Amino acid sequence: MATPTSPVPATLAPAEAFHIAAAASPRERNPRTLKHGDSFAVFDARGDLDASLGEFEGLYHLDTRIVSRMRLLLNGQLPVLLSSTVQDDNALFSADLTNGDYGRGRNIVLRRELIHINRLRFLLDGTCYERLLVRNYHDAPLHLRLTLLFAADFADLFEVRGTSRAQRGSATAACDDGARATLRYRGLDEVERVTAVEFDPAPQRLEATLAEFELDLQPRESRRLFLRFGAEPRAAGRIDGRSFYRGMRSARHGLHRAGRQMTGLESGSAQFNRAWRRSTADLVMLITDTAQGPYPYAGTPWYNTAFGRDGLLTALMMLWMDPGVARGVLRFLAARQATEADPTRDAEPGKILHETRHGEMARLREVPFGLYYGSVDSTPLFVYLLAEYFRATGDIETVRELWPNVEAALGWIDNHGDRDGDGFVEYYRQTRDGLDNQGWKDSFDAIFHRDGSPARGAIALCEVQAYVYGAKLGAAAMAAAMDRPEQAALLRRQAELLQRRFEAAFWCERLSTYALALDGDKRPCEVVASNAGHALLTGIALPAHARRVAQTLLAGPSFSGWGIRTVALTEKRYNPMAYHNGSVWPHDNALIALGLARYGLKAEVTQIFQGLADAAGYMELKRLPELFCGFARRRRNAPTLYPVACAPQAWASAAIPALVQACLGLQVDALAHEVRFVAPVLPDFLDSLVLRGLRTGDGEVDVRVRRFNGGAECAIALERRTGAARVVVLH
Repeated sequence: MATPTSPVPATLAPAEAFHIAAAASPRERNPRTLKHGDSFAVFDARGDLDASLGEFEGLYHLDTRIVSRMRLLLNGQLPVLLSSTVQDDNALFSADLTNGDYGRGRNIVLRRELIHINRLRFLLDGTCYERLLVRNYHDAPLHLRLTLLFAADFADLFEVRGTSRAQRGSATAACDDGARATLRYRGLDEVERVTAVEFDPAPQRLEATLAEFELDLQPRESRRLFLRFGAEPRAAGRIDGRSFYRGMRSARHGLHRAGRQMTGLESGSAQFNRAWRRSTADLVMLITDTAQGPYPYAGTPWYNTAFGRDGLLTALMMLWMDPGVARGVLRFLAARQATEADPTRDAEPGKILHETRHGEMARLREVPFGLYYGSVDSTPLFVYLLAEYFRATGDIETVRELWPNVEAALGWIDNHGDRDGDGFVEYYRQTRDGLDNQGWKDSFDAIFHRDGSPARGAIALCEVQAYVYGAKLGAAAMAAAMDRPEQAALLRRQAELLQRRFEAAFWCERLSTYALALDGDKRPCEVVASNAGHALLTGIALPAHARRVAQTLLAGPSFSGWGIRTVALTEKRYNPMAYHNGSVWPHDNALIALGLARYGLKAEVTQIFQGLADAAGYMELKRLPELFCGFARRRRNAPTLYPVACAPQAWASAAIPALVQACLGLQVDALAHEVRFVAPVLPDFLDSLVLRGLRTGDGEVDVRVRRFNGGAECAIALERRTGAARVVVLH
């Protein structure tokens, strides 16, 4: 056992330096998002980027904003928005614009709605490609002036989020020729970051911050302009129509190729089909190819990078759809598992990554997140996911490959994770710059006592003990499969002991739920919080207590009508607009639903599914965001949005697949060559659905699920089978 280490003194100020500043809501700008690999763009509904108006907007690459302005003017005025959208597959942004009245009163020289501009845009390899199609619908020839204002502030993402810097590097801008401008920034890390802005045809006027086109259009005549802005493109050659359409096909085919790996679903509800397609398209967009395999980046705009916890839970929730994502996540995190202690990064041997960043501030260690390990749950979740992946795929070779990482993770759980030897895994902040709270509710005020006072010292979270329980049992199953019976037996005994200790220390009879956490003095935080629902996920909860937790979380104080709140409205710190103290998180609800399904509590599962599906129906693009406010549901009212929620966010996108799994009791057991449906049900808004391409080992099935006799229970019909796969229905 490791030598006990004192937590960071309670006198240290909470690490609020890295919270996301929100003087105004991004929703006011109606943002649109595209992502490709390590790049993403956020722009307004017109397609403009203008960080002077909305500080979050821009084109980002590797945590640096490489374009902060790209604004279109027609005859010196902003065009009028007709409509815009990101297409269903997330490959293309399209906006339709027109002109307003040009002039005033009797001096109007161009009436409104005579010019149509269509913007078509996509991202590829750190570069944004755009086509402008301008058409004259006037009955007379027109002379038009089209202006593009552009800039690159090369702000680090943490600057955009609100962290101030005492010093910055130096920037230059130059016009290379009549069709290209180059913007450069040499950071304090001595890295030069370059943005190129290119046009075809060449504008009549080009400066370091603007391009201007003079267009003469006959009635019904149109003109196409192409531009490319962002990181230096990999492919040689300048932008033109051919390279634009070639790149567009490449971007779209890449997304479609990734999407074909996933199990397909079609239901009898058109609205749910749209929500499903949006969820899967967002997952495909957020999944990024790495040297170790696919990894779902956490979300845009703030978290377009690999997060350990987010990646592990996302992969877990979509495991039945695409187990290859879990393999990529596991191999990526294994390659970055900590091997030595480094308090400045909250790193200890065997610990799994919390977050990685690539920007200037991370490279200079102005923020600790270059490779940061301040996450107490990533390590047990790593082991738990590998065990679930093995059950779903039978891939013993990957288990053997990663077993040294599993043993290192188990070593961290038993030693550094449990410094006082009480059998529970705790966290504490080793560095002033680290995160105060290191579970999934990681805001500084998220873990507190009944009277609202913050928990102090080394904190043992309710859900983390559940993850450790699942990790121990999962590791035992993998050890047995590799003919290590003594190790398997030891791990099972450890899990059984943890379950007994957990029940004794965490159960709150008065609240009819588990405590949120134990503080450094082992005092339970007697708070009704959604964390208790995660105890059901891995089976650590006793069945009688699981039923009572379900009753507590699905009652009015916790259930808003849209979903389970992070904190019940009866608690001191409840605030429906707080990040973790009263809001509703789709992924949180989905994990709870998976736990409820484990205990056969299907009515509660469908209640959660109904609420979140209804919420998605009100959301733009039918997209569930990272979170939304926890205000009570009211008739004929939509959910209240949270101002700086990421959308899309990977684990929110994975919530709907997880809810489908929970309702159907879907289990994939590759070793038994079985796809199992345990007490399958469907919520009222779904009469039927078809799953296509469900894989187990080398077999695959298509199944149809249909409700019968007007109730929630379902019949399962096999429509196609290949290989040795069997479909088993258990009631």
